[in-house]
Amino acid sequence: MWTTGRVLRERNARLYLTGVLVSGFGDSAMSLAAGVWVKTLTGSDALAGVVGAGMWLALLLGPVLGGVADRVERRRLLVTVHLALAVVLAALASGRVWVIFAGLTLVGAGSVLAGAAEAAILPSVLPGELRGDFNGLVRTVAEGMKLFGPAAGAGLFALLGGPAVALLDAATFAAAAIAFALLRPRPAAPPEPSPRPSARPRESGFGVIRRDRTLRALVLAGGAALVASSLSSSATFAVLDEGLHRPPAFAGVLTPAQGLGSIACGLLAGSLMRRLGERGFAALGLALFAIGAACRAAPWTWLVLAGCVFIGLGLPAPLIAAVTALQRLAPGHLLGRASATADTLMFAPAGPALLLGGLAVSALDYRVQIAAAAALAGCAALALARRPAPALSPALRSSAAPR
Repeated sequence: MWTTGRVLRERNARLYLTGVLVSGFGDSAMSLAAGVWVKTLTGSDALAGVVGAGMWLALLLGPVLGGVADRVERRRLLVTVHLALAVVLAALASGRVWVIFAGLTLVGAGSVLAGAAEAAILPSVLPGELRGDFNGLVRTVAEGMKLFGPAAGAGLFALLGGPAVALLDAATFAAAAIAFALLRPRPAAPPEPSPRPSARPRESGFGVIRRDRTLRALVLAGGAALVASSLSSSATFAVLDEGLHRPPAFAGVLTPAQGLGSIACGLLAGSLMRRLGERGFAALGLALFAIGAACRAAPWTWLVLAGCVFIGLGLPAPLIAAVTALQRLAPGHLLGRASATADTLMFAPAGPALLLGGLAVSALDYRVQIAAAAALAGCAALALARRPAPALSPALRSSAAPR
């Protein structure tokens, strides 16, 4: 049974989603406009191509920045970080190239810190039985912004230029700060009895993940999914040119197909996790991704489009499962560093994989790396499915009961 309606009736959930939505829209608008802006200012394709590199490098600081979220009051941290990022984005309106690069690097670091604080505060603002549905909704919102944000940013850039896009992004961070400031954390609930060994007070995020078999498996599965996605997506234009004999602009059809699949996955996430468990849900998503990636090797447009939908359905599943398991299993006082470390382990390898895919597509038949992406996702799905999913917590079991 879907509980999306119950989630949206929660005041804290609506405020949290509002913060994610508006800041995500601004970031998505800037993601494309930044490259166009730098290209316009410098005429350099190389500088335009690497303008977002600082945001990716900030992911490597996740284990350090996540610890900050465990040492300060998390709602205050969220508000402070978003207000600071609003100031940084406003400074980008100066139009100086070095300011754009430095500012986006700071935005990357701030986003990692805010992400850790968001994940860590969620258990205190939302009942446990709703977290799977809520994490799915967050992913749905994020994917929706990827569909509309870049187009909006490009359109605003064409009309008013780069400073207008930077000021729009600044305004969205300020609006997110207001939404997070209005959150009302619930009183801390006593921890459920667990046979798991208790965490050491100063244990690192790596230690939290390594110590728990379920967390370790899900985080590794999320990383495998994103590496496979990078390998597959880096072959997109080869698929269009050599496989479908379509112009590059046809990528504008493939991307929305994947985005729609991801939105559907987010809406179904809570219901499926209650039935399959987190490991089962992640394994199903990886299997769907493997099928979708294999479809992209076909020379028929309809099958490639179907493959994009399958990839969209499957890719978010291990990520949502990993986040939900972290919120359920990681000790509350270590949740910020554990969440940021998980993000580093899952997302950071995607950058080198994208570079490797770009080199491979120029040297090999594009179907080789598509097959490699499908095989990686399929093996990760089998690895998760080999062991039975752990029993659900009492809160999740009660939410799964018929109503």
